[in-house]
Amino acid sequence: MSKRAYCDCHVNIWTDEQVTPLWGQLQGRVRKGDLAPKADADTLYAEMAHVEKAIVFALRYGDAIGIEGNDETTAAAVAKYADKFVGFAYVDPRRADCMEMLRHSIEDLGLKGAKFGPIYNGVHLSDPRLDPVYEYLQKNNLPLTMHMGTTFARNAPVELGRAIHVEPVAMRFPDLTMIMAHMGHPWYEECIVVARKQPNVFCEVSALSYRPWQYYNILMCAQEYRIADKIFFGTDFPFARVDESVAGLLGVNDQLEGTKLPRVSTETMDHILSSNPFAVWWKGDSPLST
Repeated sequence: MSKRAYCDCHVNIWTDEQVTPLWGQLQGRVRKGDLAPKADADTLYAEMAHVEKAIVFALRYGDAIGIEGNDETTAAAVAKYADKFVGFAYVDPRRADCMEMLRHSIEDLGLKGAKFGPIYNGVHLSDPRLDPVYEYLQKNNLPLTMHMGTTFARNAPVELGRAIHVEPVAMRFPDLTMIMAHMGHPWYEECIVVARKQPNVFCEVSALSYRPWQYYNILMCAQEYRIADKIFFGTDFPFARVDESVAGLLGVNDQLEGTKLPRVSTETMDHILSSNPFAVWWKGDSPLST
């Protein structure tokens, strides 16, 4: 790999014990044969050898895809590999103890942000149960990464994955840093126009490189709307690997050979590879300095 990414901002962690039979039942339309076999801390650390830093979080998607993780797993991984990992908490607003768990994960476990998948938990971003989460994160200068886009899971209302729903929240909480994962695919235009309008909203390219035509169109659209500086690198490991994600980005123009189609610029690629969330997502208080 001739170029390296600085940070993988989207890394999933789980142990074998956190996987239920539903996971296996849903694999028919996932990248069959392409997923890494494990996503535990040691596997993640080995995979992240080609990045300087990685943002890691557990999933509470038990009823959607059959992965039911916890923040203790994330915190243990960060403690073991503090040179590489920064941990985010997962919030599930369906739980009565959601805020208690979030405060514990931030204040006791030392995690540095939060992750939420509205499509997986079946909770709209405008649901009032999320207001205390937004308020807490904004008050404490903690970023929120959101799964934006579709999914293979049947028990996941697809409408909840649309990036257009981010804007009203961003306007109500203007000091809350919000990151739209996966460029909101296939509604990437919604993702791009929201990121262009709202200064506190960013996006990232995890799990896109293996759909090269879609990826090309996403990056060209981002260039044309002049938001390439708001895009961050990520893989969505184990759903995509670091090396393939870097190669997919750098080779996105290869499919255009022999055509007059416009190219994704070297500047766009270089910016994404060198993107540093720790300089942007926390307002003057990077977790690398604490």
